[in-house]
Amino acid sequence: MIVIPAIDILGGKAVRLKQGRYDQVTTYDDPPEAIAAEWRKVVQRLHVVDLDGARSGSAAQASVIERVVAAFGTGVQVGGGIRSMEDVDRYVALGVERIVLGTAAIRDPDLVRRAAEKHPARVIVAVDAKEGRVATDGWTDVSERLAVDVVRGFSKLPIAAVLYTDIQRDGMEVGPNIAETARLALETGTSVIASGGVGTLEHLRALGAAGPGVVAAIVGRALHEKRFTLAEAVRAAGT
Repeated sequence: MIVIPAIDILGGKAVRLKQGRYDQVTTYDDPPEAIAAEWRKVVQRLHVVDLDGARSGSAAQASVIERVVAAFGTGVQVGGGIRSMEDVDRYVALGVERIVLGTAAIRDPDLVRRAAEKHPARVIVAVDAKEGRVATDGWTDVSERLAVDVVRGFSKLPIAAVLYTDIQRDGMEVGPNIAETARLALETGTSVIASGGVGTLEHLRALGAAGPGVVAAIVGRALHEKRFTLAEAVRAAGT
């Protein structure tokens, strides 16, 4: 299992939210591109979220993300407010390697199909869930659809992976929902990237032992707040 560090962008700055709440924001001093350049020394992939875009429904931080891509190089995956093929193609043209589609996966599954077929192995379907039910629109709306059912609907498409976030744990550092993440991978046969709640190296070791379907873990707040280093995270995830 690999570690993918995360930079969430709000108003052009690197931030973290607690449980996806925009009124619970921690802002970090270093510019997103500076963080990206430093992390590139350790890892080959970076996860970036346009929080303004996730809330508004349209990509809002493309210029900042372009600087992040320039600083990090290949291996950047971006999500937040990407809800059209124009948005997908625009980010691909900027050098983004993987496009993360979340709300669009629920509201416009045909967009996921078209994007995956046009850019095979470059689309990640983000499934954000609360108590097993999918949340959309920057986590402001929780639907009645079960995460496992949504993932099954995309399992035959040439997607890169599914990004699964338990929003009750995101930004809380209380530990990821390992059981649900592993179950999602097992029941759908899809590669799953775990997100939400990683706060210790032991959390990463536990995820690494969850099963072969859990291929990566997103780590955000714990890195920004120096609970451990990125190099330590990489070593723990691989054990």
